Amino acid sequence: MSDEASKPPGGAPPAKDYTRQLGVVESLVAITNECQSGPVRTVASQALEAIKNRGSGVMREQVYYVLSSMQGWRGKRATQVHRSLSAYYQSSEPESSEPETTDTRGDTPK
Repeated sequence: MSDEASKPPGGAPPAKDYTRQLGVVESLVAITNECQSGPVRTVASQALEAIKNRGSGVMREQVYYVLSSMQGWRGKRATQVHRSLSAYYQSSEPESSEPETTDTRGDTPK
C-alpha cells in the first residue's frame, strides 16, 4: 500500500505528538475526523461552520459549546484536544456585546 493510500481522507495523518498544544481549528478538525461520538462530531462541525461564516469573533463561544459536548471520547488525542481547547477558552477574553452606556450622573461610561 502506498503512503498516499494510507492517509485518512482530508489530508495528512494525525500528528503523534500528543503533548503539543493544538490550535482551535486544528482541534475541531481532529474531533470531526477522529471522535467516535456522532453528536460531538456534529457540534464540532457546526462550530467550524460558524467560525467560517461569522469569523473569529464567535470562536470562544463555539469552543465553549464543543467543550460542553465532549463526553465519552477517550484517549491521548481526546486529552490533547480537550487540553488545547480549554487553554484557548481560559486565555481568551469574552467579547462584550453590550454597548457602552453613560451614567446619568455624568459622562463616565459604565
